[in-house]
Amino acid sequence: MADLTMWLEATGALAGAGGLGYAKVRAPHVYWSLVGLPATWARFTFSYRSTMDVCGLTVQPSALRAFMTRNVAHREVQPVPPKIRRVRATSTGLRVTLRLPAGLEPADLIASSERLRHAWGVHSVTVVERKPGFVELRMTGYDVLRKVRMPRKARPHDMVVPVALREDATAFERDYRNAPMALTLGANQSGKSMYLRNLIKGLAQLPVALVGVDCKRGVEQSAFAPRLSALATTPDEAASLLTVLVAEMEDRFDLLSRHGASDLWELPDEVRPAPVVVLVDEIAELFLISSRKDEDRRERIVTALIRLAQMARAAGIYLEICGQRFGSDLGKGATMLRAQLTGRVVHRVNDKQTAEMGLGDVAPDAVPAASLIPMERPGTAVAADASGGWSKIRTPEVSKTEVVAVCREFAHLVPALPFLDPFRPFAPAEVPTAGPSLVKPRPVTE
Repeated sequence: MADLTMWLEATGALAGAGGLGYAKVRAPHVYWSLVGLPATWARFTFSYRSTMDVCGLTVQPSALRAFMTRNVAHREVQPVPPKIRRVRATSTGLRVTLRLPAGLEPADLIASSERLRHAWGVHSVTVVERKPGFVELRMTGYDVLRKVRMPRKARPHDMVVPVALREDATAFERDYRNAPMALTLGANQSGKSMYLRNLIKGLAQLPVALVGVDCKRGVEQSAFAPRLSALATTPDEAASLLTVLVAEMEDRFDLLSRHGASDLWELPDEVRPAPVVVLVDEIAELFLISSRKDEDRRERIVTALIRLAQMARAAGIYLEICGQRFGSDLGKGATMLRAQLTGRVVHRVNDKQTAEMGLGDVAPDAVPAASLIPMERPGTAVAADASGGWSKIRTPEVSKTEVVAVCREFAHLVPALPFLDPFRPFAPAEVPTAGPSLVKPRPVTE
């Protein structure tokens, strides 16, 4: 009987160890909750002061504090680390709020984040400033980008669309009110199209007009026709569509002037026109020309894009430009247009120069990170903006069929904008059997 009990205990122990090993690989969030979280919390609690000291994140106490410690408490005066205000456990890591002592700034902790990560045995440590004097350490216990699980509370609202997951397990949101114009770069099979799908899926649920420019004959965006207000599938159609958008921008400026408003969102609800998001897939197709007769068309396209990028924010027209490369090698106007695009997302690229095109002017420190994205991690990217901050993100995998279903479900949200009616695409169910095009025939206007 004793042998049987011993055998059962040993078997149970082995099964438990095997189960934890399996969970660590296949279900890291389960392993973190059972093993990683208690171990990391204990390691953090007992080693906090010494870790801060060896990392140079302590300051000498004030003269009064040193006097009270030496003469009243009769203890040795020690350097002062940031004071822990709050420790909160999450399903992916730990959140620690710190009060910085005089002499330390958030940049000091950011510079030491890699050392803190190794000291506490976590996957990553991200430092976020909450308010003056307070920072939050966001520790993740495992690689949350290996299998993306978006936060449950991440939902499209206003003009904010969650499209990816950050390395600190928070949602990366595309905020059109704060970053109205954006550039997304990436090589083939890098996940750029997946990023655009997630963006369209979120935008389709909002009362906005979606305008597609897909000069690959619509192979990427034509499937989303039920939710698109306009679609251009050739450079000639794109030139006409962009010219109409510039004219609409000017009309909206007149509307703002009549109501004494400086922004679309200051207008009363009853007169406010629907915001417009222009999704440009493969920007190089609009810049490159094959003959001299195409130069006039290219000039009109580039001029319209630059005007929209410079002024259309106040009119509620936003640009989302995607491509594999976007630099001076595309010709006149490319660099000027890029300078107006505040938001930047760079996926895996084929050369360092492409990463510098997307990030070098807004977040130079992010260029090495974008250059080292592995090929087996499609959807991984570096997101930055004009503030200089950046983070590594990864978009969740979503099928084209799922996005099409969302577009059909919310087709009733397509706003009534008469100026876009000539460019309205057919929904797939409406496509005539005699023609494969998803775009209604229309004349090209100068």
